Amino acid sequence: MTEALAIAKDNFERHIRQNAYPGRGLVIGRSSEDNGWLMIYWIMGRSTHSQNRYFAVDGHVLRTKPLDESKVEDPSLIIYEAMLELPGVYLASNGDQTRTVYEALQVGGTFDSALATREREPDAPNYTPRISGMLDLRLRQLPGVGPAKLALNILKANRANPALTDRFTYRPAPPPPGMGYCLTTYEGDGSPLPSFEGDPRLVPCAGDSDEVLETYWEALDEENRISLAVKHVSDQGGPGQIVFRNRFVPV
Repeated sequence: MTEALAIAKDNFERHIRQNAYPGRGLVIGRSSEDNGWLMIYWIMGRSTHSQNRYFAVDGHVLRTKPLDESKVEDPSLIIYEAMLELPGVYLASNGDQTRTVYEALQVGGTFDSALATREREPDAPNYTPRISGMLDLRLRQLPGVGPAKLALNILKANRANPALTDRFTYRPAPPPPGMGYCLTTYEGDGSPLPSFEGDPRLVPCAGDSDEVLETYWEALDEENRISLAVKHVSDQGGPGQIVFRNRFVPV
């Protein structure tokens, strides 16, 4: 076992499998089955409000939807497009900032400039971080085959003054096949919930999309997991393919 793989497996065990509440999570990684890429996104919830939702897929778009619209208290933080894509660009996030980045890129903006207009979530006292990721394969579609570009961002409340937002963008080198970089909203359970700390964590993502989905679903706490999706993207771009699983399904 390589050192990187050992680190990835340890991170997975500590931060996901043995963690009752990492919250929502996002992974961008390399497939171990081909030269493609994987984007993993999951949602968790402890309250009835947070659990009143499921994943739905329309083509290459992943969105959350309410199970019972009559029980929705505030749709702004739980109903959103979690995965969107433009030609050669693939986006995932834990909120409606997915749409913010998508629309900015359409008019020549950037990942960073789009997220500069957003703040951490306003759900005091938790002040849940916004986590976002982008896989950019546009250069790989040009003659000479340029490199894939990854970007991950977290917007979190400032410790001294939670009315302010700290902003961190990471641009890691592509990971080895079967590994990816992970951000979650929380470090674990608590009251208030402690925000994610440090750099994105290297985690494993070996196997095909269905196997990765099963691995992560089984690892998430069964009382708090709600939905999980895995998107496979060809190394040369093109529409992504999504598989997903819901704990609750609409009647």
